[in-house]
Amino acid sequence: MPIPLHVPPESLTPELLDIHRAIESFNEEFEAVAWYSQRAAVATDPALKAVLEHNRDEELEHASMLLEWLRRNFPQLAEPLRTYLFTTLPITEVEEAQTQGSAPAAGAAASLNIGSMK
Repeated sequence: MPIPLHVPPESLTPELLDIHRAIESFNEEFEAVAWYSQRAAVATDPALKAVLEHNRDEELEHASMLLEWLRRNFPQLAEPLRTYLFTTLPITEVEEAQTQGSAPAAGAAASLNIGSMK
């Protein structure tokens, strides 16, 4: 279901309209992820299950590309993404630390599980 605009489109900048388009597309990609995941979960034919899982993974790639586009073009999004993505702390603890102005506990920062680059 499309996300409606809440103001007349002619009152929005081209940049805001593009952001809206990206958000709508992002939602559609995740909706497709849900569909493929559910269908793969109940598929009885292994080949069909593999195709559905492949298609689901493609939609995740598309959603990731859209999220990156939004991060680059919707500056208000970049900081929350830096705060919440790729951390090991429980999400609510990250939020508590953020709202209290304290840093997350040492050792709980983001990790890609890659060894030191020293």
